[in-house]
Amino acid sequence: MAFFDLAAKGTTIKKEFIGAMTTFLTASYIIFVNPSVLSNTGMNFDALITATCVIIIVGCVLVGLIANVPFLIGPGMGLNAFFTYSLVITNHVPWETALGIVFISGIIFLILTFFKVREIVIYSLPDAFKASIPAGVGLFLCFIGFKSMGLITYNEATIVTMGKFTPGLIIGLIGLLVIIFFMIRGVKGSILYGILIATILGIVFKQSSLPHHIVAMPPSVSPIFMHLDIIAALHWGFIGAIFSFVFVNLFDSASTAMACSIEGKLYNKEGQIQNIEKILFVDALSTTFASFMGSSSSTTFVESATGIAEGAKTGLAALFMGLFFLIALFFSPIIAIVPAFATAPALIIVGIIMFKNVNKVNLGGLEEGVPAFFTAILMPLTYSITTGISFGFILYVVIKIFMGKTKEVNVVMWILAIISIANLGFMMFSK
Repeated sequence: MAFFDLAAKGTTIKKEFIGAMTTFLTASYIIFVNPSVLSNTGMNFDALITATCVIIIVGCVLVGLIANVPFLIGPGMGLNAFFTYSLVITNHVPWETALGIVFISGIIFLILTFFKVREIVIYSLPDAFKASIPAGVGLFLCFIGFKSMGLITYNEATIVTMGKFTPGLIIGLIGLLVIIFFMIRGVKGSILYGILIATILGIVFKQSSLPHHIVAMPPSVSPIFMHLDIIAALHWGFIGAIFSFVFVNLFDSASTAMACSIEGKLYNKEGQIQNIEKILFVDALSTTFASFMGSSSSTTFVESATGIAEGAKTGLAALFMGLFFLIALFFSPIIAIVPAFATAPALIIVGIIMFKNVNKVNLGGLEEGVPAFFTAILMPLTYSITTGISFGFILYVVIKIFMGKTKEVNVVMWILAIISIANLGFMMFSK
């Protein structure tokens, strides 16, 4: 284990294992959710299950061995929704062509990563964004957790409202209290124990059931493997779609990697994220690989923060995650018994932990407070990390202009503000 330098990073094999298991349980929903979303395009559901797991396995192995960080990389939520509902269903783009667009965006990412453009962008961000982005991601996690648990639900008049106290919600709240109790007591693995206890309670009170089969052979990926149409995707009419994929993936992945790195203190004395260029390289490579496998873009999973909160600090945890998803390929019926209300408390707890970064922002000053607030609050309210960041960038520049401090705006922030305006414009007109 010398390769991972566990002792120097203050971790152990047990901590890495528990952290990886926690992330796996929290993110295992993607095995079923990603195929559910993408199959609406006409793609084969069973093949998508295998593709999703294989993409994650490869992504975890690469990020573990190349970047030595405890991140989960795989098909991203939001990106698959854009792929399915915006590109294929709304704009009637064949899914094969849409996969070609994913491939092109992956190549662009590799180029941007090679020239360190993505790295430059991250380190050019003002301190207010370095704090408000993880805080916003924390709010976003809490929102997803509340929704998955059933604590909040849709209301036609008020958009959101409190849900009914169903058995699932009650068990989810018990799981949340269990995690809080164990954390207060300093019990390691508290998040994992909360998930397992909530799952067991769900089975006992018949909110989830034991599977009919334990082992199942992985479905063939042949119906979607290598079906991307790159030539069709090169049509000039898809420039906007390619731009949106690049923009969304750039900040979804980069901001998540930054937020998780800050949470896990994975940075050097100068405050720079460890191996950020390697993390971004693997992310870009995984997106390209995903297009060949038959899926939308890959990204760094925000659920990685749950494992980091349990003590995972190295690439060994990423390798464990890859192993768990490999096992899941053959034991997918068992994975299905972990209900959403059991993993929701983990998202809420980690969201609370990440939100504490907001205390680093000077909310009393308009220069930092306004863009930081919009960045954080719009992530959950628009259900998009990128939308929150876009508004934050634009407001940062606008306020500097109003205050006559344009010289304080670096070149990168000017460019990001212009790109943000273009991205928001495209999103609004494409609806």
